[in-house]
Amino acid sequence: MKKNRQHKIGLDQINKVTVVKTVKCFIAFCIMVPLVGCQGLQTFQKRPLDLSSHSNKWLDQAPDTDLVMDFVKRIETRSGKSRTFNPSNGVSISEAQMIALVYNPDLRVARLKANVAAATAKHAGLWDDPTVSFDVLRVTKSVPKPWIIGSSISLTVPLSGRLRVEKSHAKAALHAELDRVAEEEWRVSNDLEKSWLAWSALQSELDQTVNIVSYLSSIVKSTKQLSEQGEIPATEANLFSIEQISQKIEADRLRGELLAMEQEIRGLMGLSPNAPVKLISTLNVSSWTPSNKRLAVNNPSLNRLRSEYKVAEYDLLLEIKKQYPDLEIGGQGERDQGQSSIGFLGVIPIPSLNANRGGIAKARANRQVAQASFETEYQRYVGKIAALMARKSALASQSASMKETLIPMVDRQLSDTKKLIALGESDSLVLLESLVKSHEAKLKAIDIQLKKSQVESDIRFLLGPTNHKSVITHK
Repeated sequence: MKKNRQHKIGLDQINKVTVVKTVKCFIAFCIMVPLVGCQGLQTFQKRPLDLSSHSNKWLDQAPDTDLVMDFVKRIETRSGKSRTFNPSNGVSISEAQMIALVYNPDLRVARLKANVAAATAKHAGLWDDPTVSFDVLRVTKSVPKPWIIGSSISLTVPLSGRLRVEKSHAKAALHAELDRVAEEEWRVSNDLEKSWLAWSALQSELDQTVNIVSYLSSIVKSTKQLSEQGEIPATEANLFSIEQISQKIEADRLRGELLAMEQEIRGLMGLSPNAPVKLISTLNVSSWTPSNKRLAVNNPSLNRLRSEYKVAEYDLLLEIKKQYPDLEIGGQGERDQGQSSIGFLGVIPIPSLNANRGGIAKARANRQVAQASFETEYQRYVGKIAALMARKSALASQSASMKETLIPMVDRQLSDTKKLIALGESDSLVLLESLVKSHEAKLKAIDIQLKKSQVESDIRFLLGPTNHKSVITHK
């Protein structure tokens, strides 16, 4: 009896030793397998926001930094054309657009978002990591060897070709994001141009208003003297003073609007409010001849929608590939009742009940939406260009009438009135009315010129740039 008990204790010790050895071996195996693939594992590092550092960097941004100058040189190399870029003597609208492509904050965010798509594309189409499982069971009944130990390692083999499609899909998504960046760059350039034109028109209006205030100053003195001498009523002389004060108030308003508009332009350029920059006003932009071919090929929004349609195509292809099963294979081992066994593991789903019908139907519908979005946007742009051309024609007619008829007429009326006043043969109120009409006509001419340039800018925006791709990668 004692001998049997000792023998039983010995068996239990042997079983325990076997279990311990098996567990140790499997743990070592489980550690070694991940270590092989963990050579390139990355670690997390905290990176707190540093607003002070960013603010200092932003305040140091200027039109002539090395970053801007290097960018201009890259553009010259790519286009093969030399550009006049010298912001030290004042920044023109074309120079401002180059600066905005480097510093504009919206473009910075858009390019960083494109980097997300680039990172996704770089690592798309990788095989799934192998999986390792381990089971330890103990039989509750009293048996000589109560431990059951099992383990397996498996790997998914993509028989469907899904991974290749995932890689192509990720590349297409990256191209769509790059087209989105190009679209944003073109929008920023257009916004800057339209703000610049509005600011230039305000500058011209201010110059015209300052001129009339200066002219009224001399008239107010002479009419005051005439009033004191009894040549004209005091009420008439006061009208000149009232008009002068009104125009001074208008000049102050225009100065405030100019300062506010200048800050908006600085913001679009990505410069701080106190950055050393002098803006050169202009109301002239190039004229463009509409072309549906150029619209279809170069418009950044249409190019982005075209790329998104390609992504939708890959979405559908990927969903179709998912209906074909992937094979999961591997090896497994087990030790039961002291007996070891080694086997093969194979799992493959049967696409008979689900077959990813829902995913395919959704992707097919999304492709139709992407197609309609591209086609209807093209229609909309063609219609917009037609409307802009009609407006351009009307503005050209108005501008011609202003330059050839109205402005010469009011200037002649003002000149004749001055001569008659000098001879004492005219009413001072006629002079005031002529002066006001001349001023209003010139302000209207400025407004028409602004609208003409804005229409040209809108046409160019729809036609798109010669090179519609993103011109800079800026992190």
